[in-house]
Amino acid sequence: MAGHSSSAIAHTGSNPFLKVVAGLSTLAGWCSAGMIVSAVAITCQMIIVRFVLNGSTVWQTEAVIYLVIAATLIGLPYVQLLRGHVNVDLIPISMAPRPRFFMAILTSILSIAIISVMLFYGTEYWHLTWERGWKSDTVWGVRLWIPYLAIPIGFGLFLLQLIADLVGVLLGVDKPFGLE
Repeated sequence: MAGHSSSAIAHTGSNPFLKVVAGLSTLAGWCSAGMIVSAVAITCQMIIVRFVLNGSTVWQTEAVIYLVIAATLIGLPYVQLLRGHVNVDLIPISMAPRPRFFMAILTSILSIAIISVMLFYGTEYWHLTWERGWKSDTVWGVRLWIPYLAIPIGFGLFLLQLIADLVGVLLGVDKPFGLE
């Protein structure tokens, strides 16, 4: 992750808002990487317990599932910061700079609207699990509000990064679609 720090600087310039959001997105990326490493370590421990020690596992499978899902959601803003999401840039490349600028604004606004809806319903769902005290139907019986907290955190940070990307394009700190 450290190798991509120069690309984050290129997207923020000297704007303090963009720098703070880039810092939060980078922190989210590190947390996501930590969750992946933890999931791998737990998987290795589970293999040793099951197949070497011939024991049973109670919490490991569920923990790995929740960690990988949380890593995916919480890693969204970092991937957006690095422009790592899948995109098709054939149309923006073929456009003149002015229409490309307006297309970037339109796609950013649409993305912000869609993620805002996902954040709203994801937060509502998380709050429902917290309010009702739901637990998983497994032996471990984890309180579901804990793993489901990744939904509002991930989408909230992703929304913040999308807003920062829009601000960067509007202020001229970043080029539309990253194209010169």
